Amino acid sequence: MNKLIETIKNIYKIEELRNKILFTLGLILVYRIGSFIVLPGVDVGALDELASQGSRGGLIALLNMFVGGSFTRASIFALGIMPYISASIAMQLLTLAVPYFQKMQKEGESGRSKITRITRYLTVAVTAVQAVGYVTFLYSIAGQDAIVIPRGLFIISTMFCLTAGTVFCMWLGEKITDKGIGNGISILIMIGIIARLPFGLAAELQSKLASSTGGGLVFFVVEIAFWIAIIIATILLVQGTRRIPVQYARRIVGNKQYGGARQYIPLRVNAAGVMPIIFAQALMFIPSFAAQFFPDSGLMQSIQQGTFYLSFWYNFFFFLMVVLFTYFYTALIINPTQMADDMKRNGGYIPGVKPGKKTAEFIDTVMSRITLPGSMFLGLVAIMPAFANLIGINSQFADFYGGTSLLILVAVMLDTLQQIESHLLMRHYDGLMKGNARVRSRGAVGASV
Repeated sequence: MNKLIETIKNIYKIEELRNKILFTLGLILVYRIGSFIVLPGVDVGALDELASQGSRGGLIALLNMFVGGSFTRASIFALGIMPYISASIAMQLLTLAVPYFQKMQKEGESGRSKITRITRYLTVAVTAVQAVGYVTFLYSIAGQDAIVIPRGLFIISTMFCLTAGTVFCMWLGEKITDKGIGNGISILIMIGIIARLPFGLAAELQSKLASSTGGGLVFFVVEIAFWIAIIIATILLVQGTRRIPVQYARRIVGNKQYGGARQYIPLRVNAAGVMPIIFAQALMFIPSFAAQFFPDSGLMQSIQQGTFYLSFWYNFFFFLMVVLFTYFYTALIINPTQMADDMKRNGGYIPGVKPGKKTAEFIDTVMSRITLPGSMFLGLVAIMPAFANLIGINSQFADFYGGTSLLILVAVMLDTLQQIESHLLMRHYDGLMKGNARVRSRGAVGASV
């Protein structure tokens, strides 16, 4: 406890760090206030059915969690920052697959500025399309009674409000990145997820206390302990690395000696991060969207229900797709041939391995071996909420037992703590951890996307 108090004092003493944290908290407050502003023309009292849909699990509950409950409140931030994430994913895939965008990325700062500008334009287009879908969804769930203005006017006003809300969220995220602490886009996503955590805990505690079998409080404590164990295991997954030693040749230039030191290439067990779960989840949502076009089919309508996400075959294919996408995405972002060429160009080599092709094959083999357990554990984390539901945990709290939400929380918290620790160490203060232990950043979610 004394260590924590001393660390808080050190953070307060550093004026730059203190201002960054206060600035970040101020913009987070603006974001949370905006999430309670309802769209024009919506009767708040008639949204009970929409709120109940968000508490039953499934697709709506997942979307609602990422935007901090704004989705079921029909807020101007109902789509949140998610259209920007979708546009960023699309631009990243184009950068990997299209030579024009590959060339643009290699142009340095000017190329990155062009990609950022295109991403923003694409975000506006994606938000406009999703806004139309959101209006259709409101009419189908909340009914005509929830909308107090003509349909045409409501569609137009909602498109403008949701698009402006998403662009404003994007601006808030960029300002947090520039003048605050951490990656702004990632922090906004994390805040949206954390905002639903108290409701999930309260719902789970209430259900356990209301249980007729007794011992509900004991079961609740056991569930919390198990949840903390899952968080610790997820941190180990995010932080796990395989260090490959690299020896650099010694060079003498004039009277100075360069190189000759041994360094390490840190290959992460989960190099793909949260992206495999996002890709797999996007594909698994397709049957739910397709079911809307078959209202008379009992099978398709059962797919739309929250119980579909608890079925064996859904979770089996979800797990399999996460494993496959982990290998796919790791192969896209890790290029052993380029790493071997760069190493050879700088006079480095792996002890016991010939430079060039043999080095590339060695790195590829190591990467394949460490990706297997990483992908298996990532797939297990992805389907963990389904297991939590099956053992009787409330669906609102079960979503925090794994999946995209838990990985985002862990990754963003580690990245933010790493930046705070860097400020402390630069001013010769103790870091957040004792001894040689240091918080290592996994990279923010928004930045990795």
